[in-house]
Amino acid sequence: MATKNTLKINEIYLSVQGESTWAGLPCVFIRLTGCSLRCTWCDTAYAFYEGVDNGLEDVLAKVDACGIRLAEITGGEPLEQEGVYPLMDALLTKGYQVLLETSGAVDVARVPKAVVKIVDVKCPGSGEEARNLWSNFEKMVSHQDELKFVIKDREDYDYAKSVIQKHNLVGKFTLLFSSAFEHLKPSDLAEWITADRLPVRFQLQMHKYIWPEDTKER
Repeated sequence: MATKNTLKINEIYLSVQGESTWAGLPCVFIRLTGCSLRCTWCDTAYAFYEGVDNGLEDVLAKVDACGIRLAEITGGEPLEQEGVYPLMDALLTKGYQVLLETSGAVDVARVPKAVVKIVDVKCPGSGEEARNLWSNFEKMVSHQDELKFVIKDREDYDYAKSVIQKHNLVGKFTLLFSSAFEHLKPSDLAEWITADRLPVRFQLQMHKYIWPEDTKER
């Protein structure tokens, strides 16, 4: 069982970053096991339970072996493991640029400020809208952190717009709009954004267009 000194790891691999403003860069991915959410469009359900306990030093050695100084911690929901905090600290100490992909359902207050937080806002189509922790907006670093909205349909798009307006998010963070893969045509989302002159960054999940759907390490 994972503890403060160990992590349950689903996979560690080198690939190309497929999302966020860091898209296109070679990146080491550290995927932690476990997530209490069940988003309808989730593409990493294998990370809910599959994984092996690793000591912190073993994880760092595997990351170092990849030879890339950009690392993303993802899941599952990585903040559900206590060992993620020593991991983030250790990576920063070793000089890594660290990204954290998190669901937005767990408090980010303990995440080191130097870590770039890529925080989801769950739209209705995810089935997990009620899990959004709105207080996280107050704990993010405005000049570096990013909010990601995965859009499944027009209802999700309108919901995302309302969240941005209600919380006055324009200019605070990079706002990412992504079409849920195989649920919404990217061209539809692009047309909605441009029609509304919405100041958000449209993105595709680049890795899904490069590798086959059943490829885990992508």
